[in-house]
Amino acid sequence: MSVDVNNESGTPVDEDVLVDLARHVLERLRIHPLAELSVLVVDEGTMERLHVQYMDEPGPTDVLSFPMDELRPGSEDKEPVPGLLGDVVLCPAVAAAQARTAGHSTQDELNLLLTHGILHLLGYDHAEPDEEREMFGLQRELLTSYAGGGTRR
Repeated sequence: MSVDVNNESGTPVDEDVLVDLARHVLERLRIHPLAELSVLVVDEGTMERLHVQYMDEPGPTDVLSFPMDELRPGSEDKEPVPGLLGDVVLCPAVAAAQARTAGHSTQDELNLLLTHGILHLLGYDHAEPDEEREMFGLQRELLTSYAGGGTRR
């Protein structure tokens, strides 16, 4: 599983935790071991430009996902295929503000956002109530399993 993190934000982030979490999520969702994921960490100005350019919404956001090969989770009866998952873009400045509001650490918020972004790459969405229940339930399950040991070393 290839997970590349490129921090262009100027803010220190624990890249090892992001890589480890991404691998945990991808393994749990039975993504092919040769799949590739890119994580880009950016400042608020860059995130705002991306948010306007791709979502036509003002201001910086916390996470954006840009799928490539439209990979989907594997299952017991369906073999996963290798490919490029795409890019997850995180903004630690926005994550820090949200973490303060939520009452947890910035790293916890970045972990949530990375998991959320990966789920979007895999076709999950939360536009409809049933989609939201499924996606957020899976997100919680993945974060809990990671916090409870997961593949963390």
